[in-house]
Amino acid sequence: MSEPTAGTTTTTETELDFAVAAYREDGDWQVTPLVLPDEPDLATLISALRRFPSESGVLGLISVDEDFFLLMRVIGGRARLLLSDVTAGSEWPLARQVLDELRIPVTDDDDDPMAAGDLEIVADLGLSPMDLSALCDDVDLYPEEMLEEIADALGFGRQFHDTLESLG
Repeated sequence: MSEPTAGTTTTTETELDFAVAAYREDGDWQVTPLVLPDEPDLATLISALRRFPSESGVLGLISVDEDFFLLMRVIGGRARLLLSDVTAGSEWPLARQVLDELRIPVTDDDDDPMAAGDLEIVADLGLSPMDLSALCDDVDLYPEEMLEEIADALGFGRQFHDTLESLG
């Protein structure tokens, strides 16, 4: 992991709002909470997602401290990543790990927030890169709300909502 750049602050703990897996089994979407250590890293998240069966890859929907989200898609041995806000790397270790994996430099927290990574991550499932980008750019939405819209667009909104409700 790279060192934070000058002028950045670093939070030592990742405060997950939630982390869930979504996958298709026999054509139907299944959504389930991920069981993770207190402070998961990127490798732990990818490993957790690989445990699920899937016809089209397993999605990981992770929200951190109402600050940013991470959308992951694990297909076989490959992990595709989308970070909702590139500036989160200056504060959050998990976001910094994603940026390192994507080979994107950590930006200053004062820079404009923008998505980083694979905007085509769910294009084949029904959400275009343009729509996903516009969603990430909507400063009026919390990460949970953005992920809810993604889940709705992909066809598992009800299951996603019910899973989050069960988490309390």
